[in-house]
Amino acid sequence: MRLAFLVPGLTIALAGNTLAGNQIYEPLAAEVRAGLQASIADKPAPHAFKNSEAAVDWLTAMSQRLETRIPNFQSRLDFLRTLHFEATRAGLDPQLVLAVIQIESSFRKYAVSRSGARGYMQVMPFWVGLVGRKGDNLFNLRTNLRYGCVILKYYLNLEKGDLFRALARYNGSLGKPEYPNLVIGAWRSVWRYQGRLAITPLSPCRPARKVSGECQEEKTVSIAACMTCAAARGSGARRIGLPTTM
Repeated sequence: MRLAFLVPGLTIALAGNTLAGNQIYEPLAAEVRAGLQASIADKPAPHAFKNSEAAVDWLTAMSQRLETRIPNFQSRLDFLRTLHFEATRAGLDPQLVLAVIQIESSFRKYAVSRSGARGYMQVMPFWVGLVGRKGDNLFNLRTNLRYGCVILKYYLNLEKGDLFRALARYNGSLGKPEYPNLVIGAWRSVWRYQGRLAITPLSPCRPARKVSGECQEEKTVSIAACMTCAAARGSGARRIGLPTTM
């Protein structure tokens, strides 16, 4: 059952059928805390796609799958762009992060669990005090995804690559199989992607085949950039509404 309460200008959805997160507070060693703080700190956002064609392919496929969950087109596109960047930045598969969000909050931006976890990735507020900055808003799209991805990566490193245990830690249910099984199941079925996806940040835009002249960008650009090359390849960038200029 979905419950909600109102604050001025905002509806907060209480997580009902989802297995909302409840990360457990644990003291962190100074070096671990410093590392996580550096990961949370804002940095310029290069895109994480090899080229604009890969961006168009992935965004189109994921946008279609998310349409019923995030009906507004622009909101859906902003969400997917941000998710792909933050997941890749943290060294995670974006498809895995989509699966986590499906199980944690069912893609509800303002979801709040009974334990107080917030937003898409159900981040517990104590993390702001541990590794964030005063005033960080866990309902902010990029802030929530950044925290969630960094925390999940931290648990994955802590468990030496054991995804099952890392997911259980993320959910605060270590030792119980239900949550990891649900996330891994969704990852392998609902969010599986076979397209041409490059997850290495800072990849220059290069055309797949030579066109007259050189690539107009030949540098790290935003996801929507280098549409000159995309048009030359016939990638159909406009089918998901990507602009054709920077």
